[in-house]
Amino acid sequence: MDIREYIKDRILYLDGGMGTMLQERGLQPGELPERWNVLHPDIIIDVHKAYYDAGSNVVSTNTFGANSLKFSDEELESYIRAAVENVRKAASLSEGTQEKFVALDIGPIGKLLKPYGDYDFEDAVSVYAKTVRIGASCGVDLIFIETMNDSYDTKAAVLAAKENSDLPVFVSNAYSEDGKLMTGATPSAMVAMLEGLGVDAVGANCSLGPAQLKGVVDGYLENASVPVLLKPNAGLPRTENGKTVFDVFPEEFSDLMAEYVKDGVRIAGGCCGTTPEYIAATVSKTRTVTPVPVVPKNKTVISSYTHTVEFGKSPILIGERINPTGKKKFKEALREHDIEHILSVGIAQQDRGAHVLDVNVGIPEIDEPALLTEVVYELQAIIDLPLQIDTTDVVAMERALRRYNGKAMINSVNGKEDVMNEIFPLVKKYGGLVVCLTLDEEGIPDTAERRIEIARKIIARAEEYGIARKDLIFDTLAMTVSADDKAALATLDALDYIRHELGCNTSLGVSNVSFGLPQREIITSSFFLMAMTRGLSAAIMNPNSNEMMKVYYSFKTLMGIDESCGDYIANIDKFAVSTLTAPSASGTASGASGASAAPAADDGLSELQRAIVKGMKEQAAKITAELLKDTDPLEIVSEQIIPALDIVGKGFEAKTMYLPQLLMSAEASQFAFEQIKKKVAESGTSGQSKGKFVIATVKGDIHDIGKNIVKLILENYGFDVIDLGRDVPPETVVDAVVAHHAPLCGLSALMTTTVPAMEETIKLLRKEAPWCKVCVGGAVLTQEYADMIGADFYGKDAMATVRYAVSAVDN
Repeated sequence: MDIREYIKDRILYLDGGMGTMLQERGLQPGELPERWNVLHPDIIIDVHKAYYDAGSNVVSTNTFGANSLKFSDEELESYIRAAVENVRKAASLSEGTQEKFVALDIGPIGKLLKPYGDYDFEDAVSVYAKTVRIGASCGVDLIFIETMNDSYDTKAAVLAAKENSDLPVFVSNAYSEDGKLMTGATPSAMVAMLEGLGVDAVGANCSLGPAQLKGVVDGYLENASVPVLLKPNAGLPRTENGKTVFDVFPEEFSDLMAEYVKDGVRIAGGCCGTTPEYIAATVSKTRTVTPVPVVPKNKTVISSYTHTVEFGKSPILIGERINPTGKKKFKEALREHDIEHILSVGIAQQDRGAHVLDVNVGIPEIDEPALLTEVVYELQAIIDLPLQIDTTDVVAMERALRRYNGKAMINSVNGKEDVMNEIFPLVKKYGGLVVCLTLDEEGIPDTAERRIEIARKIIARAEEYGIARKDLIFDTLAMTVSADDKAALATLDALDYIRHELGCNTSLGVSNVSFGLPQREIITSSFFLMAMTRGLSAAIMNPNSNEMMKVYYSFKTLMGIDESCGDYIANIDKFAVSTLTAPSASGTASGASGASAAPAADDGLSELQRAIVKGMKEQAAKITAELLKDTDPLEIVSEQIIPALDIVGKGFEAKTMYLPQLLMSAEASQFAFEQIKKKVAESGTSGQSKGKFVIATVKGDIHDIGKNIVKLILENYGFDVIDLGRDVPPETVVDAVVAHHAPLCGLSALMTTTVPAMEETIKLLRKEAPWCKVCVGGAVLTQEYADMIGADFYGKDAMATVRYAVSAVDN
């Protein structure tokens, strides 16, 4: 039976932990579990059989870390084929009578992808693809992508799975205590992206116990239109007599899992620390529970790498300024490849309250596919707003959609057959909310009736591609009233009908209505208000226009969608000064073109601090070079760079800023530091180091994302970091600490199977380098666990480790 059919009206049971089970069977610290598929198949088969006997429907292959970064091609094929055969044999030996499936297990490759790390997205896709192809050729029943803590890495794995097999794909992400992924994504953001990519089930595993995942599970159940899966840890880990144990036992675990199943979880299992006993208890307590039906949520959403924007409740503002039409300076920036200018336009719109940014770089003399992809990539590096990818070039559209981190807005399709045939396959493959223009081969209709007719045609064609109405948003095309005094009415009548009778969301480029008229903002803002009262879901508009923003916040308040007038009170003072009479550089009223300037930032930051906080690398370098002409380098570091990093660090700790922003700010500060180093070298002096810090990912663990993040930020705070890399034996760590007489050492581990290697390293450091303070971090660690293995400090995140290091050397 196809597993997709099986789960339609049944609870599906997964297996439990593998790594902790193998540790009990003799897996040594640093030893790669995948090798046991060939070296100790009897043990692996026995573990798999125990899960089938406990009632698991799905048992995953012992291939969590099986990828081409860790193994040669020959080894990889050997271990995966053996892993699949081991599960098959276990299924045949099991006395369980339930339906049984074999899942190809795929874990993260342990690399942070560009722009936050140094590994390319397509390289990650290629690594995952090798694993997928081997597993698919072995005849597995599904692909289970699990423990992913970054949305971009998740997308790479899903694309590899979808492009190299036709198997069902389940995806499970690992969340932190704040209910977000390491790189900031919420459950709703992951649902939006993954459902857009066409996966068959979504959910969470690892990191936390069942009780701590309540908010995450609720987020999935509220938003997912596919089955939700849950594989929690057996609580939090600690060590007893050198062994890793967990604090939630089968009875409590299964009680909590039973409640989740009653709430709507359809796929249940366990992760680190769980055993067949946990699965058996869960099966026993839920086998008579009637499965909660999986129903379409019909939410119209797009997402960035952090959050979703939902259409249909409050009108959404789409910033229109990243577009060369009518903008001489922007065209020059595109020709000169001035990415910093484009980014500054995006930041300005974000600061003014845009929810989404339209991105259009289409001018004849550039390579649009290359530039659009680059601009999308660079914008997502420093801005967490969802983007609307705006192009008529299908090649450019696909490249940008492929690289986009989230579920994008796609501008656009229309009623022309050739356009629908080009765009709808892209929407189906990559996901997205597609803007549908109500025009066809005959052009833009004059009447509302013809535009509605085109909308019906687009809806029907989209359904043929499996694209639901919720992923269509209709633009009924605002035309200039200076050429046709009935144009606005036709637009609004069509918009009203499509919104309320056809049940689709709507969007307009509202500024078109006033083209050719004086004081354009008066007409544009009035039309904007009229459109919102008729059902406008989103407006492509200029957020730098005070008049437009005043209308927007007033409308929300008067329509009862601004609770306690909170948004109005918080924002309206920014827009209180009219832009209609503000003189422009040419001496004319700025409102005449509808392109009034945004006010200067009033955040109390210096130019350099703002550039660092916003992650503007080139800008930070230029400002620093200018400052160095008459300012002491040390003064720039102490009074500008470090305070800027502290602002971002505190934001990260307060969860108002996320890892990507932290990393891009650190990179911007590095650009500033390079200018300072150059100046110091010219003067013949040397900068003062805060001290040496040895850092490593422990033996057996190839996941170095956390280590690399800590390294980057430590260097920006003035530390001399000796990076030993990943899979580092205890002796190598100790040798480096002794050779450099380093006062600090940082150790990282992602997997429970490698934490014993961390403990071994600490014991050796205590013996050979007793002066050295040891910091530890990683997804599987807790304060209690760190204390038990003898660490001096547990860093729950990168900034916590950096602050400890600073305090340690300062004291």
